[in-house]
Amino acid sequence: MDLSFLVTMKFEMALTLIIFILLFLKIGDKTSNASIIRIANALLIISFGLCFLPGKNEVLFSGMFRRTPLLVLEKGVLLVATIIISLSSFQWLKNHKHLPEFYMLLLSSLLGMFFMMSSGNLLMFYLGLELSTIPLAALCNFDLDKKISSEAAMKMILSSAFSSGILLFGISMIYGTTGYLDYTAISTSLSGTPLQVFAFILIFTGFAFKLSVVPFHLWTADVYEGSPIAVTAFLSVVSKGSMAFVFITSLYWVFGSLSTTWYYMLAFTAVITMVVGNLFALRQSNLKRFLAFSSIAQVGYLLIGISGFSNMSLGIGSVVYFILIYVFSNLAAFAVISVISSLTGKETIEDYKGLYKSNPTLALVMALSLFSLAGIPPTAGFFGKLFLLTSGAGMNNWPLIIIASLNLIISLYYYLRIIRAMFIDESQEPMVKLSFSSGEILAFMLCAGGILSVGFLKGLFEMIFNVSSGL
Repeated sequence: MDLSFLVTMKFEMALTLIIFILLFLKIGDKTSNASIIRIANALLIISFGLCFLPGKNEVLFSGMFRRTPLLVLEKGVLLVATIIISLSSFQWLKNHKHLPEFYMLLLSSLLGMFFMMSSGNLLMFYLGLELSTIPLAALCNFDLDKKISSEAAMKMILSSAFSSGILLFGISMIYGTTGYLDYTAISTSLSGTPLQVFAFILIFTGFAFKLSVVPFHLWTADVYEGSPIAVTAFLSVVSKGSMAFVFITSLYWVFGSLSTTWYYMLAFTAVITMVVGNLFALRQSNLKRFLAFSSIAQVGYLLIGISGFSNMSLGIGSVVYFILIYVFSNLAAFAVISVISSLTGKETIEDYKGLYKSNPTLALVMALSLFSLAGIPPTAGFFGKLFLLTSGAGMNNWPLIIIASLNLIISLYYYLRIIRAMFIDESQEPMVKLSFSSGEILAFMLCAGGILSVGFLKGLFEMIFNVSSGL
């Protein structure tokens, strides 16, 4: 019996095994929450170690599933993000009565994302998308005693169902006009007829919903605010990261012949996404809603990098590099918010006044995160945005680059607003000194280390650039 597929699908097999282990622990009902968290973290770290096993380009099931060095790298990035989310959520998870179910749903969603990313066929892509979305909707309602959490889950389900329907309609029209579901066959069969262009617009709209591209972003802030912080972090980083990876693969590989059409769509949506995300972030007082609109603005910059189709390796490499930096930058902020919220229940900017005096570690990690998200050197966020804009400049669309630069200046205001609250403003009710677990300390160290080092690691971008050439 040929079992080579187990090696080709090593990440998927590892996640499936972890889910079954957690299921058995739930059935046994004798393992403490703290022990389950440690077991889950250890198994996730072992799964991440699979990234370093040698491998080559392989396909399974007549091209429906594929493995490339680029996909291994992308899955490794998402695994790192999941590990950091698990480590930083210890305070909330250890007291939850449905802890095993949380990890089973979380890893089921991640498993769907991995299948979606490895798909070489539109049918496999859609199945992976649904596998990733349905558990995620359940996770949004994981604070069972909070009405706002149920509201978030309902909005997530409705928006996901709507966007999935639009996406499936576009897929069906692509199949009807080309007779293929295979990526390679579709790419060679597209002739740019009006019906095919319309089908692509529907598929683009489905992706735009998942990525929170304006004007398909209306669900984002409400879902982020109502969901548990660990789920919000997963939505903001892992879910969007996986969709960005699939999106750029689809544009470059499957719909490359329609690049003239989708370039202008990307340029227009990038502008309105950056502007709307930044302007609405200025008005937020709740930190989860603030990071929701911040993430929308970050997607706008990401679209600029994707638009650099003139150099495919630079476009893909800059996106992967940016998402790696975004993992550390955004999760650092969510780690701080998670610790403070789980111990004090405070989630507004007003609550963070004077944080540096009582909790200097939390304030420093948060400041580092915000500097990186703003793109201030020498943090890694500066290098991430630099390569995105460099990729976009490959099309010589200088007005787009100028608009992005102006938006970066606007974003400085609302990021520095939080830093001012933590380091300068006085609070009439200062936050008490908080203690955190070893897992949370490790999460802080990973995020801070990533923010400070990724931009200066010699050869990292070159390695990503070289891997990206093997789409």
